[in-house]
Amino acid sequence: MSSKKITKKELTTKAVELNLKGAAKLRKPELIHAIQIAEGNNDCFARITDCAVSPCLYRAECQA
Repeated sequence: MSSKKITKKELTTKAVELNLKGAAKLRKPELIHAIQIAEGNNDCFARITDCAVSPCLYRAECQA
């Protein structure tokens, strides 16, 4: 999607929209995993070395 890294604030806002509890207390990777699961996706952030999923909101950070 974009080559811009997503901020913790943007992630926290997205988590609130998804009604995830305790989002502000999670570290960034844990927060991304929680969002991925809440959206019905695999929690693959930073777990796959040769990811071919595109578009992905977290790709810039994940494949860095």
